[in-house]
Amino acid sequence: MPLLKHNVVIAAPVAKVFEYVADPATMVEWLSSMMEIRDLIGTGAGQQYGWTYKYVGLLLNGQSTVVEHVPNELAVHQTIGTINSVWTFKFEPHDEGTSLTLEVEYSIPIPVLGKLAERLVLRRDKRTLDFALTNVKELLEG
Repeated sequence: MPLLKHNVVIAAPVAKVFEYVADPATMVEWLSSMMEIRDLIGTGAGQQYGWTYKYVGLLLNGQSTVVEHVPNELAVHQTIGTINSVWTFKFEPHDEGTSLTLEVEYSIPIPVLGKLAERLVLRRDKRTLDFALTNVKELLEG
C-alpha cells in the first residue's frame, strides 16, 4: 500500500487547527477531490460518515470511521470503499503555531494499469495532498 506524508506549519493555535481538520464535514472545503461528506454519526472516536471522492476521473463512494481521536494531538480515519485507506492527522505545537502532519496509506484500485500508471497516479496523489494542506493553511490563516 502506498504511503504519502506531508507536513505544513500553520500560524494558528493547535486547538483551532485540530477542531477544523478533525471535523470530517470540513473536508469538502480543503480537499479538492472530496465531492461530498454525508451521514455523519457521532463525534470523536467511533464517528462515522459517508463520502464521495473524485479519483482519476471516477466518482468513488465509501464509508469512514474515526478510529483514534486524541484532542489537539491525533485523529485517525479509516476508510472502506473502492479505496481503502487510513488517514492519520498529527498536530503538534510549533514556534509559529501548529505543525500538522498528514499521512495517507491507501490501496490503488487500478492494478490492471501496471507500474507505470501507478507511478503517475502516486505523483498526482502527492500533489493533491500537498494542495490540500496548503488549503488548510490558507483557510485557517486567512
